[in-house]
Amino acid sequence: MTNTYKYPRPAITVDCVVFGYDGNELNILLIKRGIEPFVDCWALPGGFVRHDETIDEAAKRELLEETFVKNIYLEQLYTFGDLYRDPRERVISVSYFALVRQEEFQIKASTDANEVAWFKVQNTPALAFDHENILEMALKRLKNKVRYEPIGFELLPPKFPFSALEQLYESIIGKPLDRRNFRNKFQKMGLLTKLSEKQEKVAHKRGFLYQFDSDKYEQLKKDGFEFAI
Repeated sequence: MTNTYKYPRPAITVDCVVFGYDGNELNILLIKRGIEPFVDCWALPGGFVRHDETIDEAAKRELLEETFVKNIYLEQLYTFGDLYRDPRERVISVSYFALVRQEEFQIKASTDANEVAWFKVQNTPALAFDHENILEMALKRLKNKVRYEPIGFELLPPKFPFSALEQLYESIIGKPLDRRNFRNKFQKMGLLTKLSEKQEKVAHKRGFLYQFDSDKYEQLKKDGFEFAI
């Protein structure tokens, strides 16, 4: 049976913005393209949506195929549909973003990607297509997100000093915090459990370790809050 359509159908792609944290800086996962257009240029992982899959499935598949990153939560970011964003044909892209601990993944390039690497968000190379615009949109979303939703559970180790949480937020918002004010506000939310354990192998005075209360964390993610930084 041949289907006929009244209107022309643009192609649909997915692009994935995966933010990683290495304990010091916020990074972005990029692939070096192995095919035209933009061969040998760095880009966000992604590709065309197949007829037999949803866009969510396509995003997970492309991310796995090109970077070997899997089993992460991808949040839909925005739909990009400028007329000439892809030189091949009319292409609409649905973008996603995710937050991960870099240490948990052994990245490996495959399929259309010749290389895969983490780059500092503040020092990324020129990107293919309109991927710089997509990355900019994702960064804005993340910076806004810290004001209404808790951040850290996905990026920090299970146990961490409070200074690591401060450093993470500074990395995201791109400027120094009023650390005393930040500590007071954050502790009032009841998200953290102070442990009896202290840091090890540090040159300075050992600080206590903390961990997130996972139940309260998930509840605050669901309910939202106002957190002025």
